[in-house]
Amino acid sequence: MKIVIPGGCGALGTLLDRSLTAAGHQVTVLTRRPAGPRQVGWDGRTQGAWAAELDGSDVVVNLAGRSVNCRYTQENQRAMMDSRVDSARAVGRAIAAARRPPAVWLQMSTATVYAHRHDAPNGELDGRIGGTEPDAPASWRYSVEIARAWEEAQTDADTPHTRHLALRTAVVLGPERGGAFDSLSWLARLGVGGPIAGGAQYVSWIHEQDFVRAVEFLIARQELSGPVNLAAPNPLPQREFMRELRAGWGMPLALPATRWMAELGAFALRSESELLLKSRRVVPARLLEAGFAFAYPDWPEAARNLVRRLRGR
Repeated sequence: MKIVIPGGCGALGTLLDRSLTAAGHQVTVLTRRPAGPRQVGWDGRTQGAWAAELDGSDVVVNLAGRSVNCRYTQENQRAMMDSRVDSARAVGRAIAAARRPPAVWLQMSTATVYAHRHDAPNGELDGRIGGTEPDAPASWRYSVEIARAWEEAQTDADTPHTRHLALRTAVVLGPERGGAFDSLSWLARLGVGGPIAGGAQYVSWIHEQDFVRAVEFLIARQELSGPVNLAAPNPLPQREFMRELRAGWGMPLALPATRWMAELGAFALRSESELLLKSRRVVPARLLEAGFAFAYPDWPEAARNLVRRLRGR
């Protein structure tokens, strides 16, 4: 297949590019700074010569969007919103203008769209969309607004011959240096990876191999469209998540952190405490119903695999 990945130079795009190319597919990456033979320049906003790459392609996987690992200043919030909505609209316009549009458009989204909750998991059909929780800070509500606008940009696109999938993705964990798993591992190895604000908030995650396999599965399953949760089926409270990660590294010590300590630490790292404190209890109901089999459904096995691979690097 010919597969186009807008915004494909980040960690997830590189992972998908490598895996899909190894499987024999022809992959083209759209990027603001092309640096290779299979990379084409675009600005993520306006139409240009890049649009020809979508005409005649089989699959588009749009990953474009500014990283959320930053301080939620007004400027950064606007950049997060605009980079997602503008790029999705640009992809939609290019598909609408194509003489032979792609069969399927997979649009990156986020599990952050769901409510902060501990009582029950959020599936695609029975989950609660966030933004109205009484204890949610304004910045959390804005994150939900971004997620909803991101998905609406795809829904509103006039592309009747292209199947739409919105990938409501939990944190994707792989062994790359500087990634989310590497950062969490440093906390565990330093003995500061204990419960945060009690640790009852749920962590939803997906192993990088299952992320790639789920994308390939969704491309092949022509009957599936709409929002799909990309998350392992067994999310767990943060205190248990970190306990298993510490076990993988052989670190028994676990210093806890209060909410204000999490806020201070996030500020020092120029990030946001939402990434630590919001309870994301998300389950992949539609994937499981469609017969997708996770290679890593449970965190202990996934953690051991990732620790072993990170050590190997």
